[in-house]
Amino acid sequence: MKTSQLAGVKAPAFDKHIIGNLLLNVDTPEAVRQEKMIIGVRNETGDIYRLIGATKLNSYMNAIEELADLGLVDELQDTDGPQDGYDAIFYNP
Repeated sequence: MKTSQLAGVKAPAFDKHIIGNLLLNVDTPEAVRQEKMIIGVRNETGDIYRLIGATKLNSYMNAIEELADLGLVDELQDTDGPQDGYDAIFYNP
């Protein structure tokens, strides 16, 4: 899986847990967006600050599970499909 922190957008305190719990390769936002499934993560102000991209469904599902274990909620969990290019968008409630 690939990840990128978006330039100019502040990372929240819980970001260190995401980096610590998921096996992620740092890349450019453009490279991450080339992956098959894209996860966005919001900071405290509601801005998406991190992208996580997965090529395989298994990797995507592992990332979803890890983010949920950190107490984050997927705001797209009850939607029928991707929105704005994201398959999931997590935030800290």
